[in-house]
Amino acid sequence: MKVCVVGTGYVGLVAGTCFAEYGNDVICIDKDEKKISDLKTGIIPIYEPGLSELVERNYKEGRLKFSTSLKDGVESSEFVFIAVGTPTSNNGSADLRFVFAVAEEVGKTMNGHKIIVDKSTVPVGTADKVKEIVAKNTKHSFDVVSNPEFLKEGAAIEDFMRPERVVIGAESDHAAKKMSELYSPFVLNGNPIITMSIRSAELTKYACNAFLATKISFVNEIANLCDALGANYDDVRKGMGTDSRIGRQFLYAGIGYGGSCFPKDVRALLRTAEEVNAPMHIIQSVEDVNEKQKTRLTDKIFQHFKATDMKGKTFGIWGLSFKPGTDDMREAPSIPLIYELHKNGAKIQVFDPAAMETSKYYFDGKVEYKEDAYSTLEGADAMLLLTEWREFREPDFAKIKSLLKAPLIFDGRNQYKPTLMQELGFTYYSIGNR
Repeated sequence: MKVCVVGTGYVGLVAGTCFAEYGNDVICIDKDEKKISDLKTGIIPIYEPGLSELVERNYKEGRLKFSTSLKDGVESSEFVFIAVGTPTSNNGSADLRFVFAVAEEVGKTMNGHKIIVDKSTVPVGTADKVKEIVAKNTKHSFDVVSNPEFLKEGAAIEDFMRPERVVIGAESDHAAKKMSELYSPFVLNGNPIITMSIRSAELTKYACNAFLATKISFVNEIANLCDALGANYDDVRKGMGTDSRIGRQFLYAGIGYGGSCFPKDVRALLRTAEEVNAPMHIIQSVEDVNEKQKTRLTDKIFQHFKATDMKGKTFGIWGLSFKPGTDDMREAPSIPLIYELHKNGAKIQVFDPAAMETSKYYFDGKVEYKEDAYSTLEGADAMLLLTEWREFREPDFAKIKSLLKAPLIFDGRNQYKPTLMQELGFTYYSIGNR
């Protein structure tokens, strides 16, 4: 099938590449000339395991093309996926300017019937507006479909290639049938393609992310209570996770969620609920708890040193990205923590396996970048673990101890066992464990 994907950000590039990998003819469109030029030479704008190899192979074999011409993409394709950014606006709602601008241009350049697919995460009712905009700019027939993405950064290729489900919101049987045909090779394992109304599909994406965010904020509050009561959250987590009604996933306590999805989608859902006078008190609490949780480790640091500032203190930080497997720094818990330490006079030495370059937008001039994890600890008063990269799971603790001024670790992701840390002579702080 012939597919046009507008937007070569995270969702667009992954979707376009995976469609090409399954034999479709795909053209990815972006107005950023440098990005398109880079993609043609194998330079990938995002860090995602396995993506670079797939892009290179499919581009060389001619199934994947890159262009700045939306007209060429639309005219040559049956499906037009809109996968542009929907950042949070000042009032918390999703900013849909880019989506609507693409819809207008698609309408102007259509040369026949097209299936226009909202792949970007958009509020309920967006497809209706896209349909209205396209209709004003074309005389051709078309369908508008909602097809939300459910990709985890760091595992996006696997998620797209073997989805747990594909959600399709469509008004016409023709559009639903064609979308099902496009996705059928991806669900040969029997996982469902779920067809529903467009508004239901739009809401499904927000409902999923809001529920997962709720689990994270809930367990973080339980972990904080463990700190206050002297309980061990790791034990509580195991007790909870064995209940089939709860499950084991998303029960790991830490310093809050970040990234491009959960924060933005939770706020957009709250804004949507406010607009229709259906307040969501639980989801508002999820947002409030998460923002507070990002300061949890900072509070422990100040309490340990019994100081109102950090002048003369040096901290070695492991991990900057909001989660392992990505260079994404959006809403990362490392940002408020580093800002607070820097504001209070601390010297900060950092390392991240993937996000060093990305983080310069946030931290340039505030931190000293190191070539590896251990060098961040040279002369440091404490080690701070903020992202649970695999290479941080089983470090050389003897080496860590020899590099630090004192054997002190603040673990924002509960990676190490408190009993082991005690045996090794470390003063160890985590989230809810002891």
